[in-house]
Amino acid sequence: MGAFYFTVIGVIALVFLFMALINRYRRCPSDKILVIYGNKGSKASAKCVHGGGAFVWPIIEDYAYMSLTPISIDANLTNALSRQNIRVDVPCRFTVGISTEPDSMLAAAERLLGQSAQQIQELARDILFGQLRLVIATMSIEELNSDRDKFLEAISANVEVELKKIGLRLINVNVTDIKDESGYIEALGQEAAAKAINEAKVRVAEQEKLGEIGKAEAVRETRVRTAEANAEAVKGENEAKIAIANSDAIRREREAEAQRKAVAAEKVANAQALEEAYAAEQKAEEARADRERSTQNANVIVAQEIEKKRLVIEAEAAAEQKRVNAKGEADAIFAKMEAEAKGLFEILTKQASGYDKMIQAAGGDATKAYTLLLLEKLPELVKTQVEAIKGINIDKVTVWDNGSGDGKTSTANFLSGLMKSVPPLAELFDQAGMALPEYLAKRKEEETPTSEEAE
Repeated sequence: MGAFYFTVIGVIALVFLFMALINRYRRCPSDKILVIYGNKGSKASAKCVHGGGAFVWPIIEDYAYMSLTPISIDANLTNALSRQNIRVDVPCRFTVGISTEPDSMLAAAERLLGQSAQQIQELARDILFGQLRLVIATMSIEELNSDRDKFLEAISANVEVELKKIGLRLINVNVTDIKDESGYIEALGQEAAAKAINEAKVRVAEQEKLGEIGKAEAVRETRVRTAEANAEAVKGENEAKIAIANSDAIRREREAEAQRKAVAAEKVANAQALEEAYAAEQKAEEARADRERSTQNANVIVAQEIEKKRLVIEAEAAAEQKRVNAKGEADAIFAKMEAEAKGLFEILTKQASGYDKMIQAAGGDATKAYTLLLLEKLPELVKTQVEAIKGINIDKVTVWDNGSGDGKTSTANFLSGLMKSVPPLAELFDQAGMALPEYLAKRKEEETPTSEEAE
């Protein structure tokens, strides 16, 4: 009984153990990734399973799920700087999700495990904003506005690499209307609209032109057919008239042909005669013109050229003569001035030497020396005083007597006053800044009577 009891307990324990082991086997749904972590027996920090299942060891391992549900992120980028330095607003909506590639699942397990969808969205938005600005900076406004495929390819190429680093992948990019602060894109749209409207107008005008052409062709066809019918009706009437007219025409044609040939032959002969006469006159006029031209060249041009050469030679000769005369005058003036300078230098040198010897002869007294010079010039000074009245013509002088009754004649008084007007010798010495020699001065004082003696 006891053995049976222990057997039953063992079986129950094995059943519970088996059930526990079965409960540790985890299956991964298709919209999730199973992340098993805790066992560091492998090099990887975690084991990622998608679309299958794995056994999770109790105690030493644990697990978690990461959702593959796409995350929609609004990235309304504003004031982004384009390649043309124009700021644009680029509203975008990105759809991202965790990648199922082995490397990407491991990166997502390391960086996104335990993060909520909102946190993953904020992290991805920061990456998207940075890469979006980078892409816009490499493109122009025209490329952003018209070449959307290139824009989306550039975004995908840049964003995919950065998202892969955290285990995400880009599913879709939706770019709505791009705007810029300067209105450049709006102007491009208006230009495109105007171009489309103009092209439509051109196509309408082309169709109207084709309609008018078709209408004109129909009217023309109607008129042609009507004219053909009228022509057929008149044709029969005219055929009879033509037969009659033909015989008359043939007769008149032959007559006219004979007349024409006669007149033409006459006119041809006259024209040939005139042509020959005109040709002869033309040759004569050309010969005369050549002769007149030669005569003018000989009479005018040659003479003018000779006169021109003569004037040039005369001008050159005159210029050369002026240069020679100017040089001669300059040499003469220079020689004269040099001779005068040398003469003046010799005179001054001799005078200085004479003055020096004179001062030495006077015992080194400069006053005595210039007294001697003054005595040498004394005859000239006296001569100058005498010359002052020498030229007066007494015969031409009329003197009026004032009737003073002093016993002197008017002429005597005039001559006495005239002599007094000549500067005395002592005054001349004073004006020159010199003193009259003592022997002359004493002689003057001795000869001058005192007032008592005069009485």
